[in-house]
Amino acid sequence: MRSTRHLPLRIAPALGLVAALLLPLLGLGAPAHAAATGFRIENGRLLEASGNDFVMRGVNHAHTWFPDRISSLAHIKAKGANTVRVVLSSGDRWTRNDAADVANVVGQCKQNRLICVLEVHDTTGYWEQSGSVSLSRAADYWISVQSALSGQEDYVIVNIGNEPHGNLNFLSWTADTKAAIQKLRGAGLDHTIMVDAPNWGQDWAFTMRNNAASVFASDPDANTIFSVHMYGVFDTAAEVRDYLNRFVTAKLPIVVGEFGHNHSDGNPDEDAILATAQQLGLGYLGWSWSGNGGGVEYLDMVTNFDPNQLTSWGQRIFNGPNGIAATSEEAAIYSSASS
Repeated sequence: MRSTRHLPLRIAPALGLVAALLLPLLGLGAPAHAAATGFRIENGRLLEASGNDFVMRGVNHAHTWFPDRISSLAHIKAKGANTVRVVLSSGDRWTRNDAADVANVVGQCKQNRLICVLEVHDTTGYWEQSGSVSLSRAADYWISVQSALSGQEDYVIVNIGNEPHGNLNFLSWTADTKAAIQKLRGAGLDHTIMVDAPNWGQDWAFTMRNNAASVFASDPDANTIFSVHMYGVFDTAAEVRDYLNRFVTAKLPIVVGEFGHNHSDGNPDEDAILATAQQLGLGYLGWSWSGNGGGVEYLDMVTNFDPNQLTSWGQRIFNGPNGIAATSEEAAIYSSASS
């Protein structure tokens, strides 16, 4: 298996081949918990408070590096998306997005009838990427901007930290993730929590896959969803189907939180990702709307943030088979709010 990481304005170094441990994935029934305020997990599915099954269809937007491009949310919605994953910074590696800015992002998502997945990017490749920070540090950030999140449980999912472990010390992912979830719950954060896989999000060693049941059980609200990023590791349909089906069989919630049509570590099978997600009723969020640099500009869906200049990747994910335009359904909360 291979794993590298794209970052706007930088490319991760090539990493060696490592044998993956093929351990069984254990399933878990949802423990008893208090009724969720907004989004919740039941039987491995993401549900809105109304009980409506919600399937994410959307893209990533690099807000923290391009704060002047907030109009991109309206453009993303106009292409058919029902969700946007928004890149934020805790201030450790890039300029901090404070509570006022987070509140504005959430407000813009709501104005454009989008579900807002918020993520801290400073955790990317922890232990391996210079300057990256821990999930505990990311949890502290969420607590510091909690005023912008409280009361938004119907509209916001909190993705604790992007790709929180690289390929060093990645076995600590399980304990680190459990501790971060519990820190957020202890602070009173009631949102659905999204957790990214280690190994730069691609989980080639199956650490998340094999420990997902115990991580889910560690959440006192039983309201955690898992996110795998699919790049060069997932270059065959068989790999895509096997990984996602194991979560579905175990009734554990999973989304593809990032993926592309090409990458420096190999050629992802984007057709299989889109088709399998549609077949299984799973969410996906492509990387990314615009602004990529450092050699991965091909991951831009539109050129220079112009919604009228779709790239070939943009055409594929928005308008191709099993793409966003054909399969996206707006969150029911927006219909009920307007009725």
